[in-house]
Amino acid sequence: MPVSSSENARPLRLALFDCDGTLVDSQFAIIDAMTSAWAVHGLGEPDPLEVRRMVGLPLVQAVSQLLPNLDTDRHVAVAESYKDAFAALRHRGDLHEPLFPGLRDTLDALEAEGVLLGVATGKSRRGLDAVLAHHGLTERFVTLQTSDIGPGKPHPDMVYRALAETGVEAARTVVIGDTTYDIQMARNARVASVGVSWGYHAVAELEGAGADRIVHRGREVAGAVLDLLHR
Repeated sequence: MPVSSSENARPLRLALFDCDGTLVDSQFAIIDAMTSAWAVHGLGEPDPLEVRRMVGLPLVQAVSQLLPNLDTDRHVAVAESYKDAFAALRHRGDLHEPLFPGLRDTLDALEAEGVLLGVATGKSRRGLDAVLAHHGLTERFVTLQTSDIGPGKPHPDMVYRALAETGVEAARTVVIGDTTYDIQMARNARVASVGVSWGYHAVAELEGAGADRIVHRGREVAGAVLDLLHR
């Protein structure tokens, strides 16, 4: 149900964050789980740099690009092994997905300005719920979009679902992400975007994909988002 807004209040606005590589640093857990999945299927070891570049895509799609010579059934099987390995890391207490510096301040600043917060991620809903709960952020976000309930990035579906759930117009929405998939998703949905430099794709790639702003520190995100919303 759309978030309510009184007639005298300012129009609803939405900041839609990616998770892995934008809110939290999950690269080591992702590479660990992918390496375990490769081992289960006798595939040797994946290239960590290539794994990093696939972060943000739906899991089976990422596996298919990393292993193009395997058929679809094998891609699905490797993806399931990855999920099992990631769950095992969490169960053992070995899963470390720290929040990037300054991001909590950015969330505070945006909320203080009345901006709604959401997530659009390639993570599963189970994984997203777990990481948000770990950081005490679950109640901060009014819409949570994951690729296991529809098309993943760079398809605009997650943005469209977030807009439908919140009642926010595209013109008053900003996507924040670290990969070209995030920026392309934003462009496909006709919303503004902020690229962050601490994630999985280079600044030049984010600029080439059409990011409206680039930021280099977590605390800078709020200012960039508000600037775009005030255009």
